[in-house]
Amino acid sequence: MTTASSAPASLRLSDEVASALAEGRPVVALESTIISHGLPRPRNHEAAIEFEAILREQGVTPATIAVLDGVPRIGLDAEGVRRIAEEDLAKASVRDLPILMGGAASGATTVAATAHLASLAGIRVFATGGLGGVHRGASETFDESADLSTLAVTPITVVSAGVKSVLDIAATLERLETYSVPVIGLGTSVFPSFWLRESAFTLDWSVDDEAQVAAVMAAHDALGHRQGIVVANPIPAHQQWDPAEHDRVLAEAFALAEAAGVTGKAVTPFLLGTIVELSGGRSLEVNLDLARNNVRVAGRIAAAWAAR
Repeated sequence: MTTASSAPASLRLSDEVASALAEGRPVVALESTIISHGLPRPRNHEAAIEFEAILREQGVTPATIAVLDGVPRIGLDAEGVRRIAEEDLAKASVRDLPILMGGAASGATTVAATAHLASLAGIRVFATGGLGGVHRGASETFDESADLSTLAVTPITVVSAGVKSVLDIAATLERLETYSVPVIGLGTSVFPSFWLRESAFTLDWSVDDEAQVAAVMAAHDALGHRQGIVVANPIPAHQQWDPAEHDRVLAEAFALAEAAGVTGKAVTPFLLGTIVELSGGRSLEVNLDLARNNVRVAGRIAAAWAAR
């Protein structure tokens, strides 16, 4: 098992995270863009504190990740959490990390950047809301999240509620297959679509519990594989968005985007903002519920992994 002592000197691990890694105790990485860009203020600050508290209640060390003043931080103190919630930070993917570091700038890390930095620190489990993917119309725009290519070369297990239904789910699953990234349903054989428990796409593999995920991780390592693993964790049925309302709001949002002439990389941010407005905030509440659920599951996977 990788320990904190083998992490690159360019990373700054909190004392809490460094101790947990050195002692082989469970650690879960948390991204910062869901706080800085995905949730409104001050709900985002409350959520950041809550996500960490969920893990600590399980005996798991949280490692919220961000770049602050040019330094990749693996685990934030209270001031660091406040900064990612209140400051206007850049949204940083993997390619942006050296620019932020070279310029002593700050940025909130995406799924890709969080996975990359967490893996460098020796963290093996990461909780997010939804994974990025292939965007609709990508055959013309080539718009595809760096989350996918990063997972192709990063040995970390990511717990997500699938991908947002505004993306091309079929193409996303095909890309993950091309990259040889295992996608495992936790208690489901159907790939979830973020706000909803199910999409139209079935999965080849599923497991019943978190201990089985840890067993797959161990086998993955034994084979010398360096890809990540995606754990598809659907939102509990009583918390999912009403499917009929979901479909109506998405159709209306796509129509508004077309009418406004929104194209390329501007489409998804436009859609997500419009969906929050059209749903009266319902999509945001579901977002928070599924994120909490993913954090809990990631904590149990990390505990099972540490116990092996």
